[in-house]
Amino acid sequence: MSCDIGVVGLAVMGENLILNFESRGYNVAIHNRSTDKIDKFVAGRAKDKKIFGGETIEKFVGLLKKPRTAMLMVKAGNVVDIYIEKLIPFLEKGDIIIDGGNSNWNDTNRRMAALKEKGILFVGAGVSGGEEGALKGPSIMPGGDSEAWPFVKDKLQQISAKVGEKKDIPCCDWVGDSGAGHYVKMVHNGIEYGDIQLICEAYHLLKNICGVTNEELVEIFKEWNKGDLDSYLIEITIDIFGKKEEDGKSYVVDNILDTAGQKGTGKWTAMNALDLGQPVTLIGESVFARCLSALKDQRVKASKILKGPEESKDKVDKKEFIEAVRQALFASKIVSYAQGFTLIRAAAEEYKWNINYGAVALMWRGGCIIRSKFLGNIKEAFDKAPDLDNLLLDKFFTDKIQACTKSWRKVCGEAIKRGIPAPAFTSALSYFDGYRSARLPANLLQAQRDYFGAHTYERLDKPRGVFEHTNWTGRGGNTSSSTYNA
Repeated sequence: MSCDIGVVGLAVMGENLILNFESRGYNVAIHNRSTDKIDKFVAGRAKDKKIFGGETIEKFVGLLKKPRTAMLMVKAGNVVDIYIEKLIPFLEKGDIIIDGGNSNWNDTNRRMAALKEKGILFVGAGVSGGEEGALKGPSIMPGGDSEAWPFVKDKLQQISAKVGEKKDIPCCDWVGDSGAGHYVKMVHNGIEYGDIQLICEAYHLLKNICGVTNEELVEIFKEWNKGDLDSYLIEITIDIFGKKEEDGKSYVVDNILDTAGQKGTGKWTAMNALDLGQPVTLIGESVFARCLSALKDQRVKASKILKGPEESKDKVDKKEFIEAVRQALFASKIVSYAQGFTLIRAAAEEYKWNINYGAVALMWRGGCIIRSKFLGNIKEAFDKAPDLDNLLLDKFFTDKIQACTKSWRKVCGEAIKRGIPAPAFTSALSYFDGYRSARLPANLLQAQRDYFGAHTYERLDKPRGVFEHTNWTGRGGNTSSSTYNA
C-alpha cells in the first residue's frame, strides 16, 4: 500500500478525521491499540474506502509514503509519549509525527526538541470542532517544527473548515514554532470556558428574574443568534433548550445534575496567565465556577444554612431585561476575547513566537467550538493594527462595548441585589472598569508592600525605573526615603 497519511487512535475524533482525510482523496493508514477496533472500523464506517489497517506499528508505518506522516489522535499525556516511542524505531530522518490531541504546549516543546535530535519532525496541532467538525471540517492550529509545514500543509488545510464568500479560505494556518499551536488551542479552550459560563449566567438570570420558560428561551436565543451573538454555542443552546425527554413531559436540560466537568485546558490557560502576569479574569472565574459547581453536596447543605437577600419586590420589565441581558452577554464576550488575545500576545513575546493574530481569528472563524460572527471583526482589527494592544481599543469594539455598558451594569446590579451568582458577567465588567481607569489604588498596595517588606515603589514625580523605600515608622532614626535605580 502507499498511504498519504496515517492516523493512530480510533476514538470518535480519530475515526471522523480518518473519514475526512479519505473524503479529500487521501489514502489513509490506521492503527489502534485494540486491533478488533481496526477490523470493526474497516468493515463498518470505512467499508469500500481507501482506508487500510495496520495491526502493528511496524505494519502501520510500512503502509506510509515517504516522508511518512503519522498523526496521533490519542489521549493527551503519557499515551502520546508511549506512541512516539513505539513509532521511533520504524521512522527515518525527515518523517513527521503530528499530535492532534489536547496536549499541554510545554509537552509539545519537549517532544519536538527530543525528536529533532533524531531528525524526526514534530507538529503539535490543536484540533477544534468536536466530532462533527472532525468529520466535516475542523479548525486546526498547527505549530512545532516549521520544516514539517510544507509537507503537511495541503493535507491539514484540505480537511479543515473553510470560510469566506467562496468558502475557500481554510481555517488552518501555521501558528508558530514549538508549542505555539497547542498554546493557541489552549487559549481557544479558555475562551470557550468563558463563552459557556456567560451563556449559563444569562440563562440563570433570565430564569430567576424573568421567569422565562424553556419554550421562551428557544425563541429568545433564536433572536439573539440573528445579530451580534451569532455563534455556534448560541446555536447549539437553542437545540438544548428545546430537547424534551422521550415521554415529552419534561426537558432534558432540567433533569441534568448541576455539576460541571473539565479536562484541564481552561485551568492551564488561567495558570499560564498568572505566570505571564496577564489579567485573564473572565476565564479564571469560569474555571472556578466549574469548581464551585462540583461542590454539589456542600452547596445543598449551605443552601439550608446561609441566607441571601430577601426576595426583591421590584419588578423588571421583562422585554427590557431580556435585551439588557443580551447586551451584557455581548459586552462580556468581547472582554473574554480581548483577554484571550492579550494572553497570546504576551506569550508570543515571552516565548519568541511570531504569531499572526488576524490569522488566529480566521482559524477560529469556522469549524471550532467558539466560531462566531464577530471573529471576522477581530481579524479586521488586527489587519488594521497588527500591534494592537487590546481589542477594546479597536473602534469597532470600543463602540460596541460602550453601547452596552448601561445595560451591562443594570444586569450585574440586579444579579447582586437578588443574590444570583454571575461571576463571569461581573468580573468582565470589573476588568473593563479597571482597564479604562487611569489611576487604580495600587499606590496604597505598593506602600503596604514597602512598609512590611521593603519592596520599594516608584513615584509619580520621578521617571519610571527609579525605585524608593521609605522608613514608614521612623524607627532606627532615619525617616527619609532611599532611592534606587532599576
